[in-house]
Amino acid sequence: MRTTAVAAVMVMLCGMTVHAKVKPQKDFNLQRFAGKWYRVGLAYDSPRFVPYRDKVKASMGIVAPLPDGDVNLTMWDATPFGCLTKMYQYEKTNVSGQFTYFSTTHNMVKDITVVETNYTDYALVLKHKVFNREYTQVALYGRTQRVKNDVIQKFKTFALSRGLSRESILTPPPAENCPPAVSGQSAAAVIINVATDLITRNSNV
Repeated sequence: MRTTAVAAVMVMLCGMTVHAKVKPQKDFNLQRFAGKWYRVGLAYDSPRFVPYRDKVKASMGIVAPLPDGDVNLTMWDATPFGCLTKMYQYEKTNVSGQFTYFSTTHNMVKDITVVETNYTDYALVLKHKVFNREYTQVALYGRTQRVKNDVIQKFKTFALSRGLSRESILTPPPAENCPPAVSGQSAAAVIINVATDLITRNSNV
């Protein structure tokens, strides 16, 4: 019993150490980070997620900063049930590049850290809950659906350094018609309209 307790404490301390070392992008600039991104890489090894790994597609999102420093994120995910639209609000912290949000899926507050980005091509983002690796994700975002091989390798190396398994690291194929085009409009036009609407609404907050 004592050995088990000691082991549990060591696991918790290791988890704390791993995440304590994660720092956000230096001099993070939210305005430069705003706009359209594609999630082209995902590392996530929750047992609940394993059955769905081969069904994951690259998803698209729009980051819209709010006047108070919070962020609205609209995501389009291709699923077996169709193209789903999800909206999130990330709350700023006292550290630039780090945010929190309430996960309705897991009923808890999670931390979001923009670990590295050059704003024009890619971004590495860590989503985690300290002490519980089941709720930890590493995501690679690109301004387009294709990123350079060295960026993919950077993403894989970072995911492994967070304790995620090689099997959990995905580079999903592009989604088709998600977000969907509507009559008389292309998907690009839909995205522009959504982005414009978000910016207009946020400027009036």
